[in-house]
Amino acid sequence: MSLQTEHAVLSLIGGREENQDRVLVVAGDSASLLIVIDGMGGHADGARAAEVASQSIGEAFRQVSHPVIDPQGFLHLAIGQAHQDLVALGNGVSVEARPRATCALCLLQDGGAYWGHVGDSRIYLLRNQQVLERTRDHSHVELLLQEGLITEEDLIDHPMRNFVECCLGGEIILPGMNITSQKKLLPGDTLLACTDGFWSGLSDEDIASITGVGNGGLDEGLRRLGEQAVQACGQYADNASAVALHRIG
Repeated sequence: MSLQTEHAVLSLIGGREENQDRVLVVAGDSASLLIVIDGMGGHADGARAAEVASQSIGEAFRQVSHPVIDPQGFLHLAIGQAHQDLVALGNGVSVEARPRATCALCLLQDGGAYWGHVGDSRIYLLRNQQVLERTRDHSHVELLLQEGLITEEDLIDHPMRNFVECCLGGEIILPGMNITSQKKLLPGDTLLACTDGFWSGLSDEDIASITGVGNGGLDEGLRRLGEQAVQACGQYADNASAVALHRIG
């Protein structure tokens, strides 16, 4: 079953000197891939890391037949190859300075979506202007949240909110990743993949409001949220990037 969809892409520099995020939509006849990569600015060549990872994953998708026979296997291999490419990029660089990135991928085909992520770039499934599901960050504060030691509100200004426990690049060992089974998309559903600079300045209610696409459409809704996120994070706001896909029919 083919999906009738519309999508929107946004990447704002925020308060930084360089945009180290990359957002890409690769569309085929019977499958599409949404790619969000966040180069980790505390390491060397964050922008280069994001560029290499996004191109690696995009090219992997272009080279497989569509619809993808094994979507989960594809996501695992594509993420693994991007990781290897970033490890190679960091050859000869000290461990602490090697290029690194986080990622969030959504593969859409056959009436649904599969997704995978590493780090704290997120994917949201929105339905009836509510957050139905979201990925769980590979971060220290997410562990605290799951253990009930902090609340969602505490995430906003927790001193360890930027500490991720898994990422692409750095150490040669394959990072931990989460890959889902198929998620059926109903008419009116919206998928949102975004970097932490986007979601960290927004509540779930804010994010779910993008599904009210009647007022200006998906592009305007995504830009409104991105600008709100940057403003909420203040003078030194991170890059804020996202791709949203809305199922029409």
